[in-house]
Amino acid sequence: MTLQQLRYLIAVAEFGSINAAAHNLFASQSNLSTAIKELETEFGITIFRRTNRGVTLTNEGHELLAYARQVVDQADMLEHRYSPSEKKHARLAISTQHYAFSVQAFIDVAESCASDEFDFVLRETSTKRILDDVRELRSDVGILYLDNHNRRYLLKLIDEAGLEFNTLFEARVHVFVGEHHPLAHYDIIAPEELANYPRYSFEQETPDSFYYSEEPLSYLPHRKNIRISDRGTLTNLLASHDGFTISTGVLSPEMHSGIVSIPLDIDEKMQVGYVVKGPIPENSLAHRYIESLERIIRTNPNVDSVAD
Repeated sequence: MTLQQLRYLIAVAEFGSINAAAHNLFASQSNLSTAIKELETEFGITIFRRTNRGVTLTNEGHELLAYARQVVDQADMLEHRYSPSEKKHARLAISTQHYAFSVQAFIDVAESCASDEFDFVLRETSTKRILDDVRELRSDVGILYLDNHNRRYLLKLIDEAGLEFNTLFEARVHVFVGEHHPLAHYDIIAPEELANYPRYSFEQETPDSFYYSEEPLSYLPHRKNIRISDRGTLTNLLASHDGFTISTGVLSPEMHSGIVSIPLDIDEKMQVGYVVKGPIPENSLAHRYIESLERIIRTNPNVDSVAD
């Protein structure tokens, strides 16, 4: 076992692919594959399962990865302690549902990073992938929401994955529509008033996607559905067509012009929070990211309550 082999192991786990890890490390795929095979032979375990989409950690692989991180972190601290001229490589990886505040917090941390070398990753992705990314340590923090419909199901998955859910805020459910939408002048919208308009939602990748959905009431049948995968497309659809989406009411900067947020007349709140795998060190970039999230949220008028 060598430090280089452990670094390769960590990189493959984070990127979920030997090819992607090799590309980011400027190393050959064969070197990474050989390193993983040598570790598997030395410890007598299978570290990764190979799939069409890349690789995923086995249970034994998860345990080895935790030890590998400790060893590499200790080695990095030792090197940093006795090589003061060497600057530590800064790293931050976030997986999130499609929320503007999570992107803004990421940008704030990136702009304030003083390191000469850093590697930041932001993934706006499906709910299942958020949980997988944090569980498999590809991401430091995952951002998602709970409500009365999905809470029990998702909290069970979070617990089984060895993750922790921490509340950021609660918000009343809102409808987003374009400023020229027939309902744009309403002070409050009843669910039945949305029946004739297209519903925009972010695509999920699982058969039971109504539990993984980013939008409240997604489990209710609707006659007109448009599924998308990025916020830019959603913004264009809302501004140009008479559809709607349901979310927290927290508008992103690009939505302030041409899009309005109107409360939905239901007795339901969205509980938005973050998932992590174990405690976040106070001096880490992940901790700074969470602090930035909390600052941004406190300034938003549509947030009903903020976690202490």
